[in-house]
Amino acid sequence: MGNIHRRSFIKTSGAVTAGTLIGPQLLGRPSAKNSPNETVRVAVIGIRSRGMDHCRALAQIPNVSIASLCDIDQRLLPGAVAEVEKLTGQRPAIATEYRKVLEDPNIDAVSIATPNHWHALQTIWACQAGKDVYVEKPVSHTILEGRRMVEAARKYKRVVQTGTQARSSSATVRAIDFLHGGGLGDIYMAKGLCLKPRGSIGHVQDSAIPEGVDWDGFLGPAPYRPFNENRFHYKWHWFWDTGNGDFGNQGIHQADIARWALDKATHPVKIQGFSNFFVWDSDQETPNIQHLEFEYEDGRILQFEVRGLGTNDEGGIRIGDLVYGSKGWMNIRNEDEGKCQSHLSDIQLMPSGFSSYKEDIGPVFTNDDPATSDTVVNHFTNFINCVRNRKWEDLNADILEGHLSTSLCHLGNIACRLKRPLRFDPVGETFLDDAEADSYLSKVYRSSFELPEVV
Repeated sequence: MGNIHRRSFIKTSGAVTAGTLIGPQLLGRPSAKNSPNETVRVAVIGIRSRGMDHCRALAQIPNVSIASLCDIDQRLLPGAVAEVEKLTGQRPAIATEYRKVLEDPNIDAVSIATPNHWHALQTIWACQAGKDVYVEKPVSHTILEGRRMVEAARKYKRVVQTGTQARSSSATVRAIDFLHGGGLGDIYMAKGLCLKPRGSIGHVQDSAIPEGVDWDGFLGPAPYRPFNENRFHYKWHWFWDTGNGDFGNQGIHQADIARWALDKATHPVKIQGFSNFFVWDSDQETPNIQHLEFEYEDGRILQFEVRGLGTNDEGGIRIGDLVYGSKGWMNIRNEDEGKCQSHLSDIQLMPSGFSSYKEDIGPVFTNDDPATSDTVVNHFTNFINCVRNRKWEDLNADILEGHLSTSLCHLGNIACRLKRPLRFDPVGETFLDDAEADSYLSKVYRSSFELPEVV
């Protein structure tokens, strides 16, 4: 589609342009959609890739309307609108400036699939505007941002779901129930694995901003830099201004499962990590190899490893978790890899369920329900149900869970960047007698995009 056609599409579809960059005003909207027959109107923010997955999941839930699509790249809007209209039979409104979406009193919730550096502000502003929020992982770009997000959700009584959808996977839930029920005895260690080879992004020169792209809106709270394709779509993951590397990209899912398996609802007290960027000559800032260890107050250990180059698997998995107990160990595979597995002597975990076996006594647990369902749809359905009943406590991945798991990514990255062990106060969320490490807990924001001190 040519640029003239794009401009015509934007105009005729009711797009809004970027307005004055001021924080949203609390709109005082009603806080309930109690009837299952009452439509929940959702705006999807960020539509290039993951945001369209949000649309496809939401389209499968009864009485949910994808009312609006918002993206700073106008070039993406025509195709996204066409797909949503095909999925739902309804044509969504479009916008290019997020804060304009929040001014619409008819929007009940926002579903955020923007780059990491935007998650906190967009979530906080939505809470202040009386909207519920589904926010992709990692929920924040710094630990302080995550804490402010929790505060905003509680203060404004908002339902805020984290996009760690394994929390809504029936197979994973059964695995965790098996672990927490003593199936492997005393769990003393869990390890997350992100063995996901990535190619080189190479070196790219700065260039003119493409027509239809609001580059200033993309950067938002990040430092201003000239437009560069290597810092734009998806590749923003590999720069500290906007991303958190693969630990905060793919690895957050496995870190969340590892913490869940250990049954920890707090931060670790000791962190150490080693990392480097090997093989490729490119613009990438984040490491492609990381070895991390987190120790909790009771001595239990969470390990994590990122291998972004060619590698063998470990324990039969590449993307997943290993859990160790006094009676054996478990391998929890990413559903995309086809199965999950545990060894005591043998326990099979599939997306449709799992069975457990001990050599001396035979089956000790069997999941006889072969039904399968889409985990992402499950996760959104859980969110929509809580939007209706106003019980954030029923969320499978409440924002506090997201904050605790995302903080593992931040703590690990900080330890790697400083190249030394760190001690952390899990209550005060600061490092112990370490001003240099504390400087990584927050960041400097551009004018009009500051993180509020009080939400």
